Amino acid sequence: MSDRIPFRVIEIAPAAADKSKSQPGGGIHTRSFTGFYRNLRISFAGALFALFFGTAWLQWNGRQAVLWDLAESKFHIFGATFWPQDFILLSALLIIAAFGLFAITVFAGRVWCGYSCPQSTWTWLYMWCEKVCEGDRNQRIKLAAAPWSLSKLARRSLKHTLWLAIGLLTGLTFVGYFTPIRPLALELLTFELGGVALFWVLFFTAATYINAGWLREAVCMHMCPYARFQAVMFDKDTLAVAYDPSRGEARGPRKKGSDPRQQGLGDCIDCTLCVQVCPTGIDIREGLQMACIGCAACIDACDEVMDKMGYARGLVGYKSEHNLQGGTTQWLRPRLLGYATALVVMIGALILALQWRPMVSMDVIKDRGLFRENAQGQIENIYLLKIINKTNEPQQYNLRLVDAEGFELHGRTTFTLAAGEMSEQAVSVALLADRPTSSSQPLTFELQDSDQPGIRTTAQSRFVAPMNR
Repeated sequence: MSDRIPFRVIEIAPAAADKSKSQPGGGIHTRSFTGFYRNLRISFAGALFALFFGTAWLQWNGRQAVLWDLAESKFHIFGATFWPQDFILLSALLIIAAFGLFAITVFAGRVWCGYSCPQSTWTWLYMWCEKVCEGDRNQRIKLAAAPWSLSKLARRSLKHTLWLAIGLLTGLTFVGYFTPIRPLALELLTFELGGVALFWVLFFTAATYINAGWLREAVCMHMCPYARFQAVMFDKDTLAVAYDPSRGEARGPRKKGSDPRQQGLGDCIDCTLCVQVCPTGIDIREGLQMACIGCAACIDACDEVMDKMGYARGLVGYKSEHNLQGGTTQWLRPRLLGYATALVVMIGALILALQWRPMVSMDVIKDRGLFRENAQGQIENIYLLKIINKTNEPQQYNLRLVDAEGFELHGRTTFTLAAGEMSEQAVSVALLADRPTSSSQPLTFELQDSDQPGIRTTAQSRFVAPMNR
């Protein structure tokens, strides 16, 4: 008998499920609700908004605290300044973010999407504006179906005005991380902003307005790549928002206080509130679906109904496949431990890299001319040094050759640079011997701080000389 590959059937809800019963009105109109997970999401959103909108306005030693200065090719983050030579650290940050996302996905599914993703966070904010201007779910459905009137025009105009204002503030803040935000905001308020800065402010205003106001769940369902590969990272112990069919089925209405088991019913009263609060309009009772962003709105809505009916909470909750099958979730498992270990190692490596980051940078560029003969008859090469003081204080540096017997450094060897200054200096190196041992020999330049010997750097180059003189 030939070996067979084992497989496991996973039921997925149809992509084109009929939502007309629970989502009428020509679109997704979410219902207001309260609950623990809603409060938790608001807390995360508040922290994200405070971080994004507030950090751009902070000052540090007379300059913007966090600024990616494209004109000067340097990135300020509070007391530290990073240069293009330090951008390898950005790669480390991206790797850390990737492993962090992998670890949290294996542990609890798409909680990043539901609680901290900017698309979800701004969408919830836009939906709140919609509720303020047009009323709760049923009122919005009626307004959408009603003919145009002055009242409808006023409500819609107010909503779109708020959306555009939030979009403009978002665009201004985002561009403010690349161009100093205070003069940028002043120029915008006085209608003096123009050129490239105005284009990008308007671009991100429009992007925010369209993504959070109009596209909404379409971004999560059709544009976000995370929705496509999330299921690959799930295992039987991954926590995900799920409905417990063994407890909830069969569904059906009943009177409060009656015993559903005597009527052949489960705990689900088929109120569809879980669908009405869902920002992507899915029915969580149909199983794990790609469109679910793990926001737990359905958990809050269902728990509220369970409380009113006198049933235990948790009909919809964060559950693993093992939970749904009556087993126990295994918290420590190889895949999760692997991602967590990689995450800790990368964070540690980044911390060490930041501590060991040289606070002075030097690039040595050899002159295009191969060599020349100086007044003393010595073979000489010319080098251009590009020196950057990465500290926030003026520094004095000394230049020398390392392990360069038979060579002599000519030109300026002491340099004073202001905080964050970049300087270009030309020096020459002469060959003391009459005949070189090789046509190309390595040279090592060392630059060291006069007062702080620990601040130093080296750069490699080559010395070229003719073999026959």
